[in-house]
Amino acid sequence: MLEVFADGGSRGNPGHAAYAFIVKKDDQIIKEGKGYIGITTNNVAEYTALIEALKWLSNNYAAQNLQISLDSQLVVSQLNGIFKVKDSKIRDLFFKVREIEPNFPKLIYKHIPRQQNSQADKLVNTVLDEVTLSVSRKYHGT
Repeated sequence: MLEVFADGGSRGNPGHAAYAFIVKKDDQIIKEGKGYIGITTNNVAEYTALIEALKWLSNNYAAQNLQISLDSQLVVSQLNGIFKVKDSKIRDLFFKVREIEPNFPKLIYKHIPRQQNSQADKLVNTVLDEVTLSVSRKYHGT
């Protein structure tokens, strides 16, 4: 079973947002993905991280069992059918996840504390730090 750690974050809500994911096989990192997604909410960033991970996995490890760990209780609870999806933008992202899921025989969505998701969280913050620095240089002429 492949382990996936996904995280998204925004500075401000909405604010500059980024996603990251890490895929591990036998406790070894086989893929790190990250990116800036513009101005959006934290929840959109969390779902985007999951979608980007699933897209990469579909292209490289389809038909594998996955355990996906996220520190977003909302996303995990929605995907596990505990919470309803009320927001229309989140609903679109939720259905994107559901479209990709059949590529894998078994998916487990697991909520973990933020400190157990520190590698993905660090990647998100790296992207956001780069964006913040870029914006600062643009406005301050440095």
